This record gives sequence, structure tokens and C-alpha cells, in this order.
Amino acid sequence: MLHVELWRANQDLVRACRDHPFVRGLEAGTLPQDVFKRYVAQDAFYLEAFFRAYALAAARCEGRHAMAVIFHRLMGGVLEELELHRTAARRLQIELADVVPYPSTVAYTEFLLATAWHRGLGETVAAMTPCMRLYAYLGQDLAASSSDHHPYRDWIDAYSSDALEDLTAELETVLDLCAEDGPEVREAYRSALQCEVDCFSAPFEDANPP
Repeated sequence: MLHVELWRANQDLVRACRDHPFVRGLEAGTLPQDVFKRYVAQDAFYLEAFFRAYALAAARCEGRHAMAVIFHRLMGGVLEELELHRTAARRLQIELADVVPYPSTVAYTEFLLATAWHRGLGETVAAMTPCMRLYAYLGQDLAASSSDHHPYRDWIDAYSSDALEDLTAELETVLDLCAEDGPEVREAYRSALQCEVDCFSAPFEDANPP
């Protein structure tokens, strides 16, 4: 299956994310709260673009009702994730309306939206799948070793949930159905994973408040 092959082919970037100081800090519960605060602000900005990319993908599903239904379900998952971010933002005293995106966030959102607007459905899904699979993978991996009183337990619970895994599997099914293995699809998938690495690094590099 294509989604399995793409995930396997990019294990170097998957490992770069898993071994990233941000993820290691989440795992240990030692990630500084100001870094996590900046991450939440940037991720909320990113998710707005992710939602729009799903909407553009759904609009291309004319005559493929079952696939359009899946995209609408995935859009609902993004809305639920955004609500989790809004809850975290209130707790961390982040004004999401005032967030200025980092260059890495802009690069990721512009890549997603440009792909969704100008490339085929297969490439669009290939650009969106890595985010879902990576977060499901990280959440499940961190959940295996975290305690009930972990300071980032809410984040771990959200991304290790059966609901996220189910949505991720649905998106991977769509990828297998609508994408053909080739340079464009492989480049879209890998570019998205590289953007994930960059976005984990950015909250450490920019000390400005969100």
C-alpha cells in the first residue's frame, strides 16, 4: 500500500521528529512551558490552513460521494483539535487572534494551500497525510511511557486517541485510492514531514511571545 511505503521511505524524518528536543521534552515532562505556549499558538494558526486544505480537497470530489464524506469527517476532526487548542490557549493566556506566524509556519501553510489549490487531489492528500500519521504515532508512543499526572497529559491523550488513529487510517485509505506513486506524490509527502521538523524547532529559536 502506498501509505505504508511513503511512511517507510521517510523514516529518517520520522526519527528526526521523534528524537527532536521538543518531543523528548514532552515525553519527559520537562519541556519549558513558554516553548509549549509558543508551539500551541503556532499550531493553532497552522490548523486553520489545514482545515482549508481539507475543504479544497473535498471540493474536488465531485462524483465521489464516499470520499467527500471522509473529507468532511476529517474537517470535523480538525475543528475538534482547534477547540482543544483554544482551551489550552485560555489556560496559557494566549490570544490566538494576535498570533504572528513564524517563517516555518508560513512555509508549511503556504505549501499546503498551494498544493491544494494548484496540484492534483493525490498530491494534496500526500501533503496532508504525514501530519496526521506523525501525530498519531508520536501520541501513541508517548502514551506508552507517560503517567496519569504527566504535565502534558492532555496533549498526549489527544494524540494517542482511538479517534485520531481512526481518522488517520481514513486519510491513508484516501491516499491509497487517489494517489499514484511517483516523484510528485513522494515530494509532497516528504516536504510535509520536513515542515514538521522545522515547526518543532521554531518555538526554541524564537523567544518572542505568541
